[in-house]
Amino acid sequence: MGELHKWSSLGVIICLLILAVSATVSQKVLNVPLYETGRWWWVSLRDHPVLTVLTDFSSVYIYAVYLVIVYVLYKLYRIFFVPLNRIRYLGDIGYASEGNIKDTVNRVRKQRIVGDIPPVYPNGWFGLMEGFKLQTGNVLNITALGLNLAVFRAEDGKAHVVDTYCPHMGANLAVGGRVVGDCIECPFHGWQFRGSDGKCTKIPYSEKVPDVAKIKSYTSTEVNGWIYLWYHAEGSEPTWQIPVIPEIQSGDWVYNGRTEHYINCHIEEVPENGADVQHLKCVHTPLMTSGIDLRYMWSKLWSFGSHSWTASWEPHPAPEEHIGTMTLTHCLYLFGKEMNLIDMTVKARQIGPGIVYLTFQSPLGNGAFLHHITPSEPLLQKLVHNIYIQRYSPTVVANFLMLGEAIQVERDIMIWNNKRYERKPMFVKSKEDSLVAKHRRWYSQFYSENSPRLKFQKDTMEW
Repeated sequence: MGELHKWSSLGVIICLLILAVSATVSQKVLNVPLYETGRWWWVSLRDHPVLTVLTDFSSVYIYAVYLVIVYVLYKLYRIFFVPLNRIRYLGDIGYASEGNIKDTVNRVRKQRIVGDIPPVYPNGWFGLMEGFKLQTGNVLNITALGLNLAVFRAEDGKAHVVDTYCPHMGANLAVGGRVVGDCIECPFHGWQFRGSDGKCTKIPYSEKVPDVAKIKSYTSTEVNGWIYLWYHAEGSEPTWQIPVIPEIQSGDWVYNGRTEHYINCHIEEVPENGADVQHLKCVHTPLMTSGIDLRYMWSKLWSFGSHSWTASWEPHPAPEEHIGTMTLTHCLYLFGKEMNLIDMTVKARQIGPGIVYLTFQSPLGNGAFLHHITPSEPLLQKLVHNIYIQRYSPTVVANFLMLGEAIQVERDIMIWNNKRYERKPMFVKSKEDSLVAKHRRWYSQFYSENSPRLKFQKDTMEW
């Protein structure tokens, strides 16, 4: 389908070039016999000063010109035909650096007052990875929610998530392990473990397999292009399921880009933004071109334009109490005039503690952003956004929408990386603060008695 996007976009460009050339052709040229037309064009082009310069290979500068042309064409190719894959690691963005960025990140993480934070790993479904990244027969090592996991796709195409360490002598199954049928084979001594229940099915040098020989197999599912893991501190089975997006399942909306960010904060602080309508005005009003650094985004240089937002958030009643929905409208103003082409109506469903399905409608096309936030460590979150858009939408449109989303998120990251969690915020009597309080009460359902908490050793400054 990506190839179809490329060829359709290329066809549009070729048509525009033909129209441009046709507009330059005079009636005199049309009266020239066909066999002379080619000669006329060649003589004209041969004597053109631009062509003369471009074919003068005796000049060293011409090679620099060609390098620039190739670079520009390459960049245009990526913008128009290659889905965005924007990755920002911890320290790449989100800090007010005063010299070495690594030193700045370490200083902020060490000196920042974290606050009285809730449990670090809530209960629910969490996105581990996009399904297209795990081919049949492949094994990947993933760390999430305090767990070290081996994720593999069996020969029948089904994805499995198991504990990564072999109980025999502790080898990492995801480092050199092979997929055999529906099992994963240990690279150290060849023990094979079934993905569905973790039971050992074969020990190559033993006729009998002990009943206790098994690894933990985690409840997982694959839906909407993602592999999900069910996590619960009490060991409870799933109490709700992830809803299917019909347009993705049917293929009407197709994958067309991603971003990946790492954030230094508590997981709850990220989805809480969905109910924080006031922050939209303070953080997301300046134009995209104002950048992501909060210190400079209010520059007068870009004051001719602004984003305007209206938003509301409501939790769902039972049996969908694990879902909250934000309704959002977006308008872009340039020189006081609304640019209707960029208008967008958004419905964002927060599903459990770490999933957001954000469907949008705009003149540029309809589709969905899929947001997944998963703790890599207690205060290190991995945030991945995917865009799915209508099948025949050009890649350049998806890249534009995805870049706009990324810039807005990266502004939020500068807040999250440096803020303290306030367990008892100083709320005022207002609609804005009451929505945040309502969201915190809703989110508290994802913690249970044994949800892990972070222990901080003040005397050593170590976690």
